[in-house]
Amino acid sequence: MSILYVPFGFVFRIFYDLVNNYGLALFLFTLLFRLVLLPSSISQQKGTAKQMRLQPKIKKLQEKYRGNQVKLNEEMQALYSREGYNPMSAGCLPMLIQLPIIFGLLGVIYYPIQYVLGVNSNTVGEMTKIVQGLLGDTSVKQNLLELQVFNHLDEVIAKMPNLSAEIIDKLRGFDYTMFGIPLAETPSFATLSHLGSASKQELILLLVPLFSGLSALLSGIYTWIRQKQTNPEMAKNPMMGCTAFGMPLFSLIIAFQFPAGAGIYWIMSNIIAFAMMILLNYTHNPQKIIAKLMVEETVNRRSKEENMKLIAERSMEA
Repeated sequence: MSILYVPFGFVFRIFYDLVNNYGLALFLFTLLFRLVLLPSSISQQKGTAKQMRLQPKIKKLQEKYRGNQVKLNEEMQALYSREGYNPMSAGCLPMLIQLPIIFGLLGVIYYPIQYVLGVNSNTVGEMTKIVQGLLGDTSVKQNLLELQVFNHLDEVIAKMPNLSAEIIDKLRGFDYTMFGIPLAETPSFATLSHLGSASKQELILLLVPLFSGLSALLSGIYTWIRQKQTNPEMAKNPMMGCTAFGMPLFSLIIAFQFPAGAGIYWIMSNIIAFAMMILLNYTHNPQKIIAKLMVEETVNRRSKEENMKLIAERSMEA
């Protein structure tokens, strides 16, 4: 995963230097990568239209090869190949594409001093060694040591007399929270067992996976309802179940596994994706796409007929 930290950190640092606010930089970062994924979303929308148009042919194949699953699968694959349709484009593939982004984002969450503030790795290494010495033999994970620098900043600065004023100013001015949420902390399932006595921070952190799952569920339900309205047969496709209900579960689980910063990214990503979905349903409406395809096919068929007629007439003249 570390190979992704450098390019993702570079992009994130551009936004941070531009707005000097971690939360706003995270939003701009999320928006950028959602725009990068826009072609995939458009492809998914077109895939939905193709799936709708192929339904009559698929039903004929299912009736023709009822009881012969092997032959049915072969014919279905042949049909998809002829029509240029990829079933995964309307299912879970867009969700899987986002995984490298999440892993790359972890670099700017776990290691903000190096990848966001731009402090060189040797200096950061000295800082984490000092923190490790201050903490002694604790259960703090290695990938969380850099975050602990902010909790022991005065001690670190005191033990590094050669640290430049510029770096000190960057460290002191760095706010690693968003809406009061400590982005370096990880939400815990254990909080659910003692909600009455949970601290304010624990309760705030618990909101991250909750909204992560709900924001994904909103998109999933909207997609499922749209499919039931436009193509009831496709709504029964298991791939639609993966998108509608697998995504919320995935969003909920992943928000409990990583620091809150990753969960905030996921919430923002889901909300932006939902807005884009509504826009795409207007600009790339499946029924409009089907109508356009039918017109193009009619024009092509008539063109071929005219060409065949012209060839036949020339043959007669010869």
